[in-house]
Amino acid sequence: MKFYVMTLFPEMITGGLSYSILGRAIKSGIVSVEAVNIRDFTEDKHKHVDDYPYGGGAGMVMSCEPIERTYRHLCEKRRLRSRPRVIYLTPQGRVFDQTMAKEFAQEEDLFFLCGHYEGVDERVLDAIVTDRVSIGDYVLSGGELASMVMIDAIARMVPGVLTNEESGSTESFEGNLLEYPQYTRPEVWQGQRVPEVLLSGHHAKIEEWRRQQSILRTWETRPELLDGAELSKKERKFLEEIKKNSGAEM
Repeated sequence: MKFYVMTLFPEMITGGLSYSILGRAIKSGIVSVEAVNIRDFTEDKHKHVDDYPYGGGAGMVMSCEPIERTYRHLCEKRRLRSRPRVIYLTPQGRVFDQTMAKEFAQEEDLFFLCGHYEGVDERVLDAIVTDRVSIGDYVLSGGELASMVMIDAIARMVPGVLTNEESGSTESFEGNLLEYPQYTRPEVWQGQRVPEVLLSGHHAKIEEWRRQQSILRTWETRPELLDGAELSKKERKFLEEIKKNSGAEM
């Protein structure tokens, strides 16, 4: 899978994504990330990529031409026969979630447009953008951090990126449930013991306990997720007991 980021700060992208799981996947060639400087595609000798907004107002707006040239350059470089998915990072977009990460992971090529200043000329957004996406209800200085968040989440869905085949299927939000609590050595730390069931070696009981803990944790912190959770009849009964005894120790 190939990610292309149209940005004013390419070093921010390449530096931020060169570590940990994603960095390993890039080095092994499973995914690639290319950050392209929009300033390289302006014909202005001063490399201006913005201008004053029509109608007045504070700040500057990114111009159409440098962005469109950057986009066209990438399409020609990749010899794309069809229009690629182009994500514009904006607080006005759909809020990014795990379902969207899985959807975007099906693409072979994924473009990101990182805005700055007071935004981007609407005409170029209408011309090239297919998806407007937000990572949350707050404002960042630009789209770079948001694009890195999305690329990390999407890349984890690409086969071969995670070395442990189970990792992606047991993480938070899988099946609309948050992940169960995890423990490691020592068995007792500051008077707190690891739950006995995890020491039992009984895999079926361990799996049942983990599922129940996921349901409990989701109910306590993100109850709205449970509406779409994939629960068995027994697990739904467990959830009903939690709701009835809300606040009781489980």
